Amino acid sequence: MEGFIEVKEISDFVSYIKSIEWRDPWLIALLSFHILVTFTCFSTRNYGNFQIILFITLLLLVYFSESINEVAARNWSLFSRQQYFDSKGLFISVVFCIPILLNCMIMVGSWLYQSTQLMTNLKKAQLRQRLKEQNMQREQQRHIKRE
Repeated sequence: MEGFIEVKEISDFVSYIKSIEWRDPWLIALLSFHILVTFTCFSTRNYGNFQIILFITLLLLVYFSESINEVAARNWSLFSRQQYFDSKGLFISVVFCIPILLNCMIMVGSWLYQSTQLMTNLKKAQLRQRLKEQNMQREQQRHIKRE
């Protein structure tokens, strides 16, 4: 496809990251987006419905990242100083998809933690109820023996 660059020149991940011009305004906006999403993930951890919508939205962004990469490769000169969007999708995977997927993992981890806390509280409540019922049965048996 025309407009794509090959990634054969890339020797290692660190040099690839260093080669990116991070002062590009759109990259600053992208980093700000990732910081905002991370902050939102943490600050809304007790709002399940909102987090589900956020989670699905983020997964849809990852799902459509190939299409986003193609559009960005054709129109890179409108918003960027360099052509980062290669045919393999390495750039968009590194700076767009990985942070989003990390945020999704944070949300899943939070949901698992909340689930274990809920199950623990439920089991404690069940044990308290069982103990209360046993104490009531003992009291009834004592009343019966006294009569």
